[in-house]
Amino acid sequence: MLGSVCFLIFPWMCALLMFSGAPARSAESSFPKPMDNVTVRQGDTALLKCITDKKVSRVAWLNRTSILFAGREKWSLDPRVVLLNDTAITEYSIQIRNVDVHDEGPYVCSVLTNKKPKSSKVHLVVQVPARIVNISTDITVNEGSNVTLTCVAIGRPEPSITWRHLLKRGNKFLSEGEHIEISAISKEQSGVYQCSSTNDISAPDVRTVHITVNYPPSILSAKGTGAAVGQKGVLQCEASAVPGPDFHWYREDRRLINGINGIKIENKGKQSMLVVFNVSESDYGNYTCVATNTLGNTNASMMLYGPGAIHDVSRAQLSQHFSICLLWTVTLQYLVKL
Repeated sequence: MLGSVCFLIFPWMCALLMFSGAPARSAESSFPKPMDNVTVRQGDTALLKCITDKKVSRVAWLNRTSILFAGREKWSLDPRVVLLNDTAITEYSIQIRNVDVHDEGPYVCSVLTNKKPKSSKVHLVVQVPARIVNISTDITVNEGSNVTLTCVAIGRPEPSITWRHLLKRGNKFLSEGEHIEISAISKEQSGVYQCSSTNDISAPDVRTVHITVNYPPSILSAKGTGAAVGQKGVLQCEASAVPGPDFHWYREDRRLINGINGIKIENKGKQSMLVVFNVSESDYGNYTCVATNTLGNTNASMMLYGPGAIHDVSRAQLSQHFSICLLWTVTLQYLVKL
């Protein structure tokens, strides 16, 4: 269709279309300055300049498949393509607004001078900011599982992808590329993972994935206490677990029930507190805190003791260690005398 119209109306332009792949020669008098390639970002406006001389009798702009302008007459139906009218007599320039990827390619400024058609070609390059189009969803796994995260991005030039683990003490760089694999994941590796994609065309596109790691309970602290008869005694237990732990309290082999026999049990998050109101002599002794979830359980023991009792395990161990050292010292002194 284009060829038929071309031969009927602008035979010289048709010849230019046939040979538009040939680069313009800098010696051609019709183009005192060769056109530079134009690079624009997707969505911006591209300015294609064509500088001619006063001997030119006809001018036109063409792309790969169609005539855009013939002189001042617009042939293109694309409203984004406009001819600049406020330029110098020797300048024949067009604008392409809101440039998209399909606009990329060669554009030809063709002229007729002394009944000889000549052309100068400019290549339009469209850059596309990096954009993440697919990323793994938030996941929950058990400790020890293998995890693979995926982040796919598009852009022109080809974007680079980096992964980081966001931690309270600072972000930790992990790797580059679309995929990241974590073998036998631990609870310390739970949290937010950040995928960043960039090709330096615009600010990086950043998305995140949250990994929740389930693990069995572990006791963080177990605190006994001393209380005089008639006073209140408070025992505390703290455990870490995902899902969060359930707590149970035992006195020897007997499970303690909240609200019975002057006992109150308060559970809040990863902490549990056993309150013994109006302590009696029979309440002194060993208590056990049991933390449990769907993956397992653990326990810790602590003492409710009266005034003056050795209650701290570390102190008891230290006293025992001191006694042993004293015994060895006395023995050595006795052997030396012999």
